[in-house]
Formats: sequence, C-alpha cells, structure tokens
Amino acid sequence: MAGDWGLLQIKAQDSNVGHPLSGASVRITPHNGGGEPGITIDGLITDSSGQTEPVDLTAPPVEYSMDEYIDRQPYSEYDVTVIADGFEEKTIEAVQILPETQSFQTVTLERRIIATPAVESILIPPHTLWGTFPPKIPEPEVKPLPPALGYVVLPEVVVPEFMIVHDGVPSNAAAQNYWVPFQDYIKNVASCEIYANWPEETIRANVLAILSFTLNRVYTEWYRGKGYEFTITNSTAFDHAFSYGRNIFAEISHVVDEIFTTFITRPNIRQPLLTQYCDGRRSQCPEWMTQWGSKALGDQGYSDIEILKSFYGYDIFLMQAIQVQGVPRSFGGEVLQMGSTGDAVRTIQEQINAISNNYPAIFKVRVDGVFDDETRASVETFQQVFGLPANGMVDFSTWYRISDIYVAVTRIAELR
Repeated sequence: MAGDWGLLQIKAQDSNVGHPLSGASVRITPHNGGGEPGITIDGLITDSSGQTEPVDLTAPPVEYSMDEYIDRQPYSEYDVTVIADGFEEKTIEAVQILPETQSFQTVTLERRIIATPAVESILIPPHTLWGTFPPKIPEPEVKPLPPALGYVVLPEVVVPEFMIVHDGVPSNAAAQNYWVPFQDYIKNVASCEIYANWPEETIRANVLAILSFTLNRVYTEWYRGKGYEFTITNSTAFDHAFSYGRNIFAEISHVVDEIFTTFITRPNIRQPLLTQYCDGRRSQCPEWMTQWGSKALGDQGYSDIEILKSFYGYDIFLMQAIQVQGVPRSFGGEVLQMGSTGDAVRTIQEQINAISNNYPAIFKVRVDGVFDDETRASVETFQQVFGLPANGMVDFSTWYRISDIYVAVTRIAELR
C-alpha cells in the first residue's frame, strides 16, 4: 500500500508567561522508534504568533487507522526540536502523524538562566489503540453522593477552569501533577485514545463519553474525597490516557470546542454518567462503549447520540453544564456576526484588543458594540491563529476560545 500525508503545525511559547515566541527555529526529523520513513524539515521559523506554516509529513496508508484487524502502526512519528535565543532547547519525540489529518504541536520553552544551555526532551508514548495499556477497572457509572457536608461542593454540574492530572496511579505519591485547562485536557485525552481521521460523529460520541466521565470525577470530587490533591489520573486502569506535551489533532480540537459543556446522563440522576469504555479489540466490555465499535457505527451513518445509545442504553440523554469557570462572561446563545450590536459585541471587541497585545497579527478594533467589517476581520484572524474555522463569526466555540485566551493574556500582564 502507498503512504499518505498528514499536516503538522508548530507553536512555540515562553513557559514563564505563556507568550508566543516569534523567530524560533524549528527542525522536524523522523523518529528512530519506528513507523513509516519520513523526511527531515529544517529552516522553519515561527511568526509573530509563535507559529510555523503547516507542513506535510508522510504517514502510513489511511487503511491502517480504519481497519482494526490490520496490525500495522497507523501513524508515523517525528521529533520536533525548537531553538530560540535566550531559551533552553527542547525536543518533543515521537509526535504522531495520522494520514488525512492536521495536528498542532505546542512546544513550551524555559528561559535560560545559566551560560551552559540545557536540552530538554519529552517522549510521547504510543497511542492507546496501538500500544499496550492496562484495561479500565470497572466502577459503577453512578456514584453514591455523600451528604451535604461531604465532599460534593457543587450544587450543579460546572465545567472547571483547570484539571489537576496525576501522572500515574492514584497511590503513586511521587508522580507529578499537571495543571491543565479543561478543554486542553479533553483534547489531549481524545488525541491519545481515538484516531482523528475517524467519522466526525464517532469522534463526537467518544468526546462526549470522555467529557461525561471527566465531569463525573469533577462533580463527585472523587479523588479529593479520598484525600488526594488531584482531579484525575492518567492511568487507563483508573481514568483516561493523558500524555503531557503531545500534539493535538485539529479534527478533535474542533469537536471539543463545540461541545465541551455537554455531558451524558440518565433520568433522575444529578451527576454525569461515569461513561467507561474499552477498545473492543484487545479488551472487551459488553456494557460499555467500544471505540472500534463506535467507529463501525459512524461508518454506517449513526449520529453521536445514536452511537452512545447503542452502547449505554436508550434512556441516556445529553445535558449542558450550567457554568464554565474562569471566563468573564458566558456565551449568550446568539451568534455574533455582521450587523450584531450590544454588550456582547463590546465584550468581544475589548477582549480581542487585549489579546492583540500578545498576538500582533490580530489587529485592534473600535470598542463600540457594533459588529462591523473591522471586527469581523479581526475575529477571522483570531480564528486562523488559534485553529478555529475562520468564518469571522463568534459562535459558541469562538466565544469561549476568545475568553480563554483573554484570561491567559491578562494574567500574563499581571505577572509582568
């Protein structure tokens, strides 16, 4: 079978302030650990937004990621090295490239504090559908809730600003904890656990299962109730796979941006379901969703909710979290576009202007509450910079991405 191609875009940023690094040098080389042979790309330079142009990289034939019975690695692996003046060199090893997809690799550099440069490297583990990982230890899908004075502190389901991810099994006290923005966590898990070139409805079904499981852990304060100082682990025996520093696939990122406040539940249940699943090939789970089974249903034209009901039962339904923590203002439900006016437009204009201080490619606009050509063009540039569909309109996804970046850059300003 002939090979295919996947796209990769690199973003470099300063770890101390989360500021994009322009003028950084990027080198992409085939990883020695296996996969399809590739080519070396040198001489890439990041722009004012800290990004390179997307580059084409060789990948295995698309059939490898579509057929569970083809026992060939379905993605190629590359090493990405970023060098910038005044910063330590950093390499992300084994970045995964799937055919017919685009992915984003963020590389966060530390400022150099001694004369002798250091070289840091992060090795991305295999994808869970390809590598060997422990199967999920079964748990009840609905947790008994403690009394009001117990550990449940949220009267309703709320999307947290951050997840604290424990890099190991719960009992490993030496494992590191990572603070990860909620949406970034969900995108990371989905990129670790499903293939981004699968049908969109299959991706949506799997993302909804990941969201519901995660929000159950948040809502029930599952680990904090046991005395741990984290929200969730990256052990597949207990929770989901999470790989610190890995690349995120655009197809998965777009779905998460659209539905990150949605979860699965049943009638008369206060909490999101702990929606467990398995791959359906190496491990079987008759009462849970299987990832390869969800792919087969997506191929047959099933919708996301039809896929989920096929596995979890026909009484499940979708709900929305009532609040997203960490954002100045929630999305009002109306898509902002040419001709829109009012306070919501003014909010977007103010936030876009604050973001442009760090991302000069996004030009400032008049703050007048009128969505005009100038505002549309600036929003479209924002969408291009941050990997959203560039339509110049502020929908649910764009509203919350603008809010997230606004909060990040205003925190940066406070640290200076």
